[in-house]
Amino acid sequence: MPYAAGHRAEIKRTIVDSARRLFNRHGFESVSITQVMAGAGLTHGGFYSYFRTKSDLYAEVLDCFFTNPEWEHCWEGVEVDLSKGDVGPQIVRAYLSRGHFDDVENSCPMVALPTDVSRSGERARAAFETVFRAMVSVLERSVIPNGTPRRATAQATAAMCIGGMIVARAVVSRKVADELRADCIAVALELGGWKRKGGSGRRKAPRSRAAGVMARSSPRATKGGVPELNRRQAP
Repeated sequence: MPYAAGHRAEIKRTIVDSARRLFNRHGFESVSITQVMAGAGLTHGGFYSYFRTKSDLYAEVLDCFFTNPEWEHCWEGVEVDLSKGDVGPQIVRAYLSRGHFDDVENSCPMVALPTDVSRSGERARAAFETVFRAMVSVLERSVIPNGTPRRATAQATAAMCIGGMIVARAVVSRKVADELRADCIAVALELGGWKRKGGSGRRKAPRSRAAGVMARSSPRATKGGVPELNRRQAP
């Protein structure tokens, strides 16, 4: 009996999903084809009906929501709508979110696999570059002009998101990791001009002690037009 339409594509996606989870968790070199196929509920021999080598599979794993609209592995509590005009701050907050931090198996491959990619063949590096360029392109669309070329800002923001998450996962202290993610979010939003947009996230400038003293001592007009000093209220 022939397989239903779409069966082959579904099986291939199951293999890629298994590989993504295992590669993200254990690294490319530490995972065998047998383990990938077992994770997909399939036998080792079936692998070669879909991929010539493990490296070919690796290139398929290097995918993310920037390049694949059907990517189903967004992180818990995180939503990104690439059609929105404010997609830049969405991506920054999603990429550096706690959901992404915690979900190692479904990480964006640029976070989980950069060291493996640097040691891999040209096809894997090209796939990594495709995902990175796609992320930059999406960020560039919503960068607020500030005198710096928008593409330069987008590339720096993308690198900060990726590098920030890599370092956050590398440190031992959860407090340090959380502070680092929060700091990267704040700086990336400022870099893209998104902190100021609509007043979102903008901090008020701190009031200096001198300004406070002057405000308390500045004259105010009374009903009769005679100025008097502001009285300091009791706490």
